[in-house]
Amino acid sequence: MDTYSLIIKTAGFNDIDDLLPLLEQLFAIEEDFIFNGPVQRRGLQMMLDGCGKHRVVKTAWMAGRLIGMCTAQTRISTAQGSITAVIEDLVVDREYRGRGIGEQLIRAIEAWACKLDICHLSLLADKTNTPALRFYEAGGYTTTRLVCLA
Repeated sequence: MDTYSLIIKTAGFNDIDDLLPLLEQLFAIEEDFIFNGPVQRRGLQMMLDGCGKHRVVKTAWMAGRLIGMCTAQTRISTAQGSITAVIEDLVVDREYRGRGIGEQLIRAIEAWACKLDICHLSLLADKTNTPALRFYEAGGYTTTRLVCLA
């Protein structure tokens, strides 16, 4: 892959139609979610609404095609005593996986957080998605004893 042809940028409302197929690929991997286009469209619209200080959708583009995405949103952590962010929805189109695109998306989220003085990031991952867990571990993220309940 020619890394110079990869563009990472913040999504806008006009990207929603291209983001939906990526979420469909992600939800096909995750056992807890079933893809529902209208519901995911509404979620993306909510993520993209506002000033970008509390949530962001980063996208990866190659040759004019949207090939990856990653989202983050802020929360207040009493444990950290500060604003923190949670990373979700990291997905790279299956044709482009294994080329470092996911890492660049995570780094873009980290840079967004740093600009906002957010020093602690956590992320959610499917516990059965071993490749994703290895990817996050290689990127410096560690497993905690906390679990997500819904």
